[in-house]
Amino acid sequence: MKIVILVLLVGLLAAGIVWARARAGRVLCQRVDVQIVNTDSTQFVTEEGLMTKLSDDGLNPVGKPMSKIDASRIEKVLGGSEYLERVECVKGRDGVLVIRASQLVPVLRVFDGGNESYYVNAAGKTMTATSTFYADVPVVQGHFTAAYPATRLLPMVNYVEHDTLLRSLVSMYTVRDSNNIFITPTIVGHVVNMGPVDGYAAKFEKLKLFYREVMPAKGWETYDTISVKWSHQVVATKRKKAVRQVMEYNPNEDELPPDMETMAVGDTTTKPAKDEPKSKKDEKKAGKGDNAPEPQPKKGRKP
Repeated sequence: MKIVILVLLVGLLAAGIVWARARAGRVLCQRVDVQIVNTDSTQFVTEEGLMTKLSDDGLNPVGKPMSKIDASRIEKVLGGSEYLERVECVKGRDGVLVIRASQLVPVLRVFDGGNESYYVNAAGKTMTATSTFYADVPVVQGHFTAAYPATRLLPMVNYVEHDTLLRSLVSMYTVRDSNNIFITPTIVGHVVNMGPVDGYAAKFEKLKLFYREVMPAKGWETYDTISVKWSHQVVATKRKKAVRQVMEYNPNEDELPPDMETMAVGDTTTKPAKDEPKSKKDEKKAGKGDNAPEPQPKKGRKP
């Protein structure tokens, strides 16, 4: 008797599974529940926009059997949007399709020559900058390529953003080339050549030392370029002196050679260099080869 009952129960269970599957195959998608999970600051992705994207790609699931909806395909299509970082699509009960989407979170704003501007997230995904959205993130300008993308600066930028002093100091990054990365400080009057991105932690420590030991004594408007790109020293180029006006134009008197001072790391005194570098190596050391950008007035991050 027990065996007969057990067989009946197994048969009923199997029949129930078959019936549930058959019913699930007939259940139609009644609606889509779109959830934008990170809208704490600004929302620039909307439910209407996502549904329009699905319709344009022939993937609007409403009215279709739930069993025929390709959730993976929906995740791939929506995830390809420049405005989204992650997309999760789940088939819910009672004909509801749930789409959870995360907006792109910018960590940099890049001005890449001309008027081209875009945001970059931590993974390197880019989003075109528009007038309808603004994020208060570090600003980088320069020309970037696949071989040298803007994300190469992310370790340095993250280091600055997690240091209270440096975060208040750095206004903007300018990349002239891979060996000459400049920062524009909020302190008006000079720029800092960081050299290549490598070794940024030690370079910032040298810069802090120079600010602490030299600048108060020499004056904050004495130098136009401070370079920490070389090991064990800081090289500062003095601002060009004003030239007395004369009646006759003399090109030799139009500009004076820059004065240069160096400070060895760990040494709080400055050592004046000779009036003019005598070799190309010294000339480069003096800051002439840096092609530093013009100092910019104090400003916030908003371009």
